[in-house]
Amino acid sequence: MIDSSLYRLTSTEISSIDLLLANVGSDLSLGQMWSIMDQVWELCGCDNLNPNPELLDLFYNNPVWLLNGMFIEQDDESMAHRQAITRAVTALAPRHVVDFGGGFGTLARMLANAMPQAEVAICEPFPSRHGIESCSPFANIVFVQELTFQCCDVLVCTDVLEHVPDPLSLLAAMVYSVRPGGHLLIANCFYPVIACHLPSTFHLRFSFDAFCSAMGLELIGSCEGSHASIYRRSQVLELNWQILRAMEVRSHQLFPWREWRARHLGLWGRRLWVALGHPLHYPRKLFSAVSSSR
Repeated sequence: MIDSSLYRLTSTEISSIDLLLANVGSDLSLGQMWSIMDQVWELCGCDNLNPNPELLDLFYNNPVWLLNGMFIEQDDESMAHRQAITRAVTALAPRHVVDFGGGFGTLARMLANAMPQAEVAICEPFPSRHGIESCSPFANIVFVQELTFQCCDVLVCTDVLEHVPDPLSLLAAMVYSVRPGGHLLIANCFYPVIACHLPSTFHLRFSFDAFCSAMGLELIGSCEGSHASIYRRSQVLELNWQILRAMEVRSHQLFPWREWRARHLGLWGRRLWVALGHPLHYPRKLFSAVSSSR
């Protein structure tokens, strides 16, 4: 149940959020939250096939993002995801952490509370009033406007890259900000879940790890309990953008085939893997099915 009066919002922001909730009520489902975001996207005149920077700025400064932050804090699955990330970051024992794009402050507060000895920087060019004031009790949280060279031991980025027209440049900037041997926890959703996920990024669903490797990152594994992946900056590379852009073109070209293969051949591929690795698996299933039907 969302109650905007519990948050540090202006009267204008509260009125805007109440208006967004007028037709659905304050007990939102995830689907309703996404529907509201799509409605605001359309009202702002945005086009995800031809993104206009000025219209994108209008959309991302809309109070719907405050509503989204409020929804996350009352949604069990969303909070479990952030708790999992907090546990993973804490296990790395960093001194300096960057939460990239975490302007509402939820994850940063969780990290700051779990690691009082660490500095947690929220990288957000235009943080909300609520984000700033909710984080003010934490002496170890700071707000920064941009990433700087090797400024952190761990960088966390949750569901950001699918929103930007040039995710590779942003990924490179994030890698640039992490010290050698440091870690990045990155969660992506390169799917058409909501209108503000740009289709031009969807090819990264199949090639993101390859770009990470080309930028000197080593995939450590998944963050248990979350859809984030954990990478270590194992190499400091001079990036060759001619090669990276050629990889990007190739990834775009291969995307339709990879998507078709994943949709239509993925199940049979898994079945073949099981059959080759465990030859008796399917005969036993067949025997069990026949026996139970008698």
